[in-house]
Amino acid sequence: MIGDEQLDATFSALAHPTRRAILVRLAQGSATVNELAEPFDATLPAISKHIRVLEAAGLVTRGKEAQFRPCALDTKPLEAVASWTDQYRFIWEARFDAMDRLLNGMKGTPNE
Repeated sequence: MIGDEQLDATFSALAHPTRRAILVRLAQGSATVNELAEPFDATLPAISKHIRVLEAAGLVTRGKEAQFRPCALDTKPLEAVASWTDQYRFIWEARFDAMDRLLNGMKGTPNE
């Protein structure tokens, strides 16, 4: 079971659109900081800071190659977030079921 601190770090890391975009790129394969920075209008230090946040959350790992240190996606924290949100799936499924019943009941009533 993942701890609250790890979940907090993961949600915090996912809260920024640039970090989410970096994860989307890393889902395609490993990349260097320079490669990750290309699509953004941001400095390399700013992108590096985003990567450090992702690393701290366990979402990104860095290679050991001295000069390039490619970044890679680690999905374990995302799996933990998915598991955590699944606990609440019954709530919204029940609400969707109730809305479906309401809408189906309204099909037979004339418009006002």
